Amino acid sequence: MIIAIVAVLVPLTLAVLSLRVLKEYERGVAFRLGRLREPLGPGVRVLLPGLDKLVRIDLRVVTLTIPPQEVITRDNVPARVNAVVLFRVVDPVRSVMSVENHAVATSQIAQTTLRSVVGRADLDTLLAHRADLNEDLAKSIASMTEPWGVKVEVVEIKDVEIPEAMQRAMAREAEAERERRAKVINARGELQASAQLRDAAKTLSESPASLQLRYLQTLLELGADHNSTVVFPLPIDIIGPFLDAVRGHTTSPAPSQVPPSVNGTSPVTHAQRTHDDHQS
Repeated sequence: MIIAIVAVLVPLTLAVLSLRVLKEYERGVAFRLGRLREPLGPGVRVLLPGLDKLVRIDLRVVTLTIPPQEVITRDNVPARVNAVVLFRVVDPVRSVMSVENHAVATSQIAQTTLRSVVGRADLDTLLAHRADLNEDLAKSIASMTEPWGVKVEVVEIKDVEIPEAMQRAMAREAEAERERRAKVINARGELQASAQLRDAAKTLSESPASLQLRYLQTLLELGADHNSTVVFPLPIDIIGPFLDAVRGHTTSPAPSQVPPSVNGTSPVTHAQRTHDDHQS
């Protein structure tokens, strides 16, 4: 009885141990006595216990986070840069035969490539033109991982950290740039306004009645305000004659400051005669 039971259990155990189930997103790389076999697709696969060895390869996209790297840009600015790499295995056999661990190898290649590419760019390019750097990183990493059967899908620079002193300098630069733009816009507005005023002056000079209407409209606007002080502007053509009369009066010769004579004699002669009469 015991022999019968053993004879039944042993084949069943061997059968269970020889069965492998591969999922739809997995592929199997099998070795029989150290020799490579054809890759195994998804489903139930039979392997000989003790003779065959199976390596499971995941074909899904892997998200790899590159830790922050200390880099110095081309314009000698220190920065800390980290990135994200998305890759997947496209050739299971080469991912096993060409490299020991394709995930670790891809991570190390991504780190060294990130430091190299960022070191060739200046700070402005790193902050404003990340798309070009991402494309350059993806091409560089993909060229090195392609022999391993690994395809790099996306490389994105995640964050850039720069010193606080550089951040304050950039903030001052941005503020000065905004002030410059504001002054330029204000100057352009003044130029356009002066051109419009010149055209309006030409139009008003052609029609004196329109100038009088503008004057009356200004008085109406001033009268609408409830103020204690009212300013009445007067056109120069109205007060012009009065100004000319005042100028002519101020330019006429002033009368002599010597007082008039008494009885046809000068004041000095009259005073001298009076003094001689008193002495006599």
